[in-house]
Amino acid sequence: MTEIDYQDLAARFGTPLYVYDGDVLHATITGLRAVLHPAIEVFYSLKANPNISVFAALHHGGARAEVSSIVELQTVLTAGARPDDIIFLGPGKSEQELRACLETGVYAIVCESFDELDDIERLGAELGKVQRVLLRINPTCAISGSRLTMGGKPRQFGIDEAQVLAAGPRLAEYRHADVAGIQVYMGTRILDADVIGKNTRYALDLAERVAAETGIRLEAVDIGGGLGVAYFEGEDDLDAADVAAEINPMLEAFHRAHPATRLIMESGRFLAGRAGVYVLGVRYVKESMGERFAIADGGTHHHMAAVGIGSFVKRNFPAVLLTPRAAGEDTDDTVEPGPWTVTGPLCTPNDTLLKQVKLPDLRAGDLVGVLNSGAYGPSASPGLFLSHGFPAEVLVRGGAAFLVRDRDEPEDLLRKQHLHQPLTDSKESEPR
Repeated sequence: MTEIDYQDLAARFGTPLYVYDGDVLHATITGLRAVLHPAIEVFYSLKANPNISVFAALHHGGARAEVSSIVELQTVLTAGARPDDIIFLGPGKSEQELRACLETGVYAIVCESFDELDDIERLGAELGKVQRVLLRINPTCAISGSRLTMGGKPRQFGIDEAQVLAAGPRLAEYRHADVAGIQVYMGTRILDADVIGKNTRYALDLAERVAAETGIRLEAVDIGGGLGVAYFEGEDDLDAADVAAEINPMLEAFHRAHPATRLIMESGRFLAGRAGVYVLGVRYVKESMGERFAIADGGTHHHMAAVGIGSFVKRNFPAVLLTPRAAGEDTDDTVEPGPWTVTGPLCTPNDTLLKQVKLPDLRAGDLVGVLNSGAYGPSASPGLFLSHGFPAEVLVRGGAAFLVRDRDEPEDLLRKQHLHQPLTDSKESEPR
């Protein structure tokens, strides 16, 4: 991969800054596709990182698109995705979103409730269209090993397995909502290939049981995904080859039995996570009651994932000093680096991005990089807190850097607001 000059990027584009390595994006998707069974198609989950150029890099490597909003749908279409390579999912789709799916002709809507199925049927009749639907099923059991379990318990996602099986033949009787397969997503951030295998086996078996009980066609089966990235100490990255060794035999057996069925795997974090670095500029350093702080220009308003959102135990993402040191500086191997607590510019003690992390002695003007930050960065963070807005985003490909998202400026944040001036001589100004 091309070595990235973060000092140059910071000088050109400012900090804080998200930097995505396009070569890593391309290598990750092509590497995953190369080892998986050829019958399985990889759909990139835009929720992980909806930047249009990130998707374009993955799409160039063969990724299809899994979207959950009209903007994500427009993003992938603009980047060149064919409607037949798009699925739309989410537990609370609006009528506008369902209508957009039918009008665009996406491959499938992943349906999350019987009421939604009825809505698709109604809209299809209104528009004179037949829309392929995959039923998202909330499985009866959960398989341990994911950092966030998505099934096997009461959830807003999908239809309970028992309810689908009890629905019987009526699922095949819709005229405009063409129920043509299932989707099962059992967990996320999985780092064990054996768990991926168990999830896949369950999904494929469930697909055959649903088809047998209800009479629906198996035109497509979405096995979910949940492939993880190692963020924390003691974790190891998931090896795509290990995943392939685990699931390829069962995919082959299913494909032989159902050669016309389209097999889908979703992946967001695994494809994008390791390609991103969140680059912070240190503004000040200080010591408080024996603890050393580096106050940076970026923080949790841009990267909530790095402080363990959804996790009970708060641990540090991997972080490095990006500022080169002169020969002889901070190179004494006998000196233990750190610890440093790296915080952002927000007026809350919760704006602690890295807690007691091992870094060389920091100083004002240094650049710190939070690694593995390509997924669930700006899109999962409160960028409007204190009206700082979102940072710029840069994609580097083959050594060339491209600005792929402008930094929010004050006028950007004020543009959508409308000033209402109370009239001093009206009753509106009187206290209630």
